[in-house]
Amino acid sequence: MPEWRTYTLEDFLLFSPRVYWRMFELHNAAVWPLQIPALLLGAAILVRLVRPRSWSDRVIPAILAAAWLWVAWSFLWNRYATINWAMRYVAPVFAAEALLLLWLGSLRGRLRFALAPTAPSAIGLALLAYALVLHPLVAGLAGRSIRATELFAITPDPTAIATLGLVLLAGSGAVAWPLLVLPLVWCVLSWATLHTMGAPEGWIPLAAAGLAVAGRLWPRVGGQAGLLP
Repeated sequence: MPEWRTYTLEDFLLFSPRVYWRMFELHNAAVWPLQIPALLLGAAILVRLVRPRSWSDRVIPAILAAAWLWVAWSFLWNRYATINWAMRYVAPVFAAEALLLLWLGSLRGRLRFALAPTAPSAIGLALLAYALVLHPLVAGLAGRSIRATELFAITPDPTAIATLGLVLLAGSGAVAWPLLVLPLVWCVLSWATLHTMGAPEGWIPLAAAGLAVAGRLWPRVGGQAGLLP
């Protein structure tokens, strides 16, 4: 069908940029004041990485799982799906990521978070710190209202980027890839959406995905053993 060649990404966008960014404002207003505990949970993760306890490796995945479940239900299912029908199918996949984090991390103890003087660890910490501290500033820097701020455990992008960082910090061998798949896919989908809308910050989730893959493959690419098991 030759007519398909005339279509562009913009033709498949189901909403305008104004509607998209307004969605974040409405969501933040609806869930207020849950942004406060979300920020505290992010801070708790950082503290437990710097000052780990025997239970840290099971608590951090539980926090992540709660974040994915909440974003799946409150944002994707109840908010985003009202302007994009595909989110009805994405929300259950977010819930599956939460269950995987609980199973592998909190129940089976397959994740071991640690700060180490390695490139993958540095990339992981940078991604985590960006998601928790810097990503909330993007809305203001892009000229939008701070009411459209995107926070970890409240909206998908910072939650996915923080997960990429934490999985790199876990350095858990074969367990890492199953946990990385959905955050990577979401970052690419988010880039496609933002790029189609002409949003200048569209490069951020794509760069995060690229850094995560580079960090995960670092031992093979760099030829150095012992950076990640």
